[in-house]
Amino acid sequence: MKKWLTMISLAATMLTVSACGDESAEGDDGEGAENTEEGQAAEGQSADGETPEMPEPDLEDVPDVVAEINGEEISKEEFEQVYTGQFQQASMMQEMTGEEVNEDELKQQIAEGMVSERLLVQESENREISASEEDVDAMISEITEANGMESEDDFFAAMEESGMSEDEIRAELEKQVKVEALISEEAGDIEPSDEELQEVYNEQIAAREEAQSEGEGEETEPPAFEDVKPQIEEQLVSEKEAEVAQGLADELREDADVAINL
Repeated sequence: MKKWLTMISLAATMLTVSACGDESAEGDDGEGAENTEEGQAAEGQSADGETPEMPEPDLEDVPDVVAEINGEEISKEEFEQVYTGQFQQASMMQEMTGEEVNEDELKQQIAEGMVSERLLVQESENREISASEEDVDAMISEITEANGMESEDDFFAAMEESGMSEDEIRAELEKQVKVEALISEEAGDIEPSDEELQEVYNEQIAAREEAQSEGEGEETEPPAFEDVKPQIEEQLVSEKEAEVAQGLADELREDADVAINL
């Protein structure tokens, strides 16, 4: 089942991906040195092999305490770690779309997301939901594999370079395991119907055909419904879990003491 990811884990994953990318860029002469101009352009490089300098986030106006949730604080350091990762992603999208990143809007979105996440963590603790060491280990393995890293030691090394110790990583992922258990408890058994799956498949095929008719993408035979059915089901379950998570966070916020200081 596709898991609903919290802001904490997303930040960790993005930092890991960034570390992997840095390692690849610093590799010795090999296939990477034989990139074509097209390959370099796809990776954000110019034809002479130089990578355009990415903009730096504006963090001057971030207060020491970004938000308070039922007496718990989100510190400037916590916020900046998550915001920097999201800003880097938004900047990469900007390179493709040409749309300038609205930092004020992005900061507010990140803060709101972190507040929702903290409310869910608090609720999981209120319900005394537990997380075993095996659950945390499984999540570490999942993140390691998803980022194409060879071992969990590589994952921890990359995260330590970003300023997080193994104990801190495990503590954060333990929170996520609890939140995911909370969401599963709230969502119950989600089983998309065949009609729902077929509808999504038809929409994807229609969008694919439209793109091809406009000269976008290679004209190939679409995959059969049965071949992509598991992926579509995973997508729908993930979307429904995300809806449940946000709905629960909104409900919790109604009775919570929340202040955002941006």
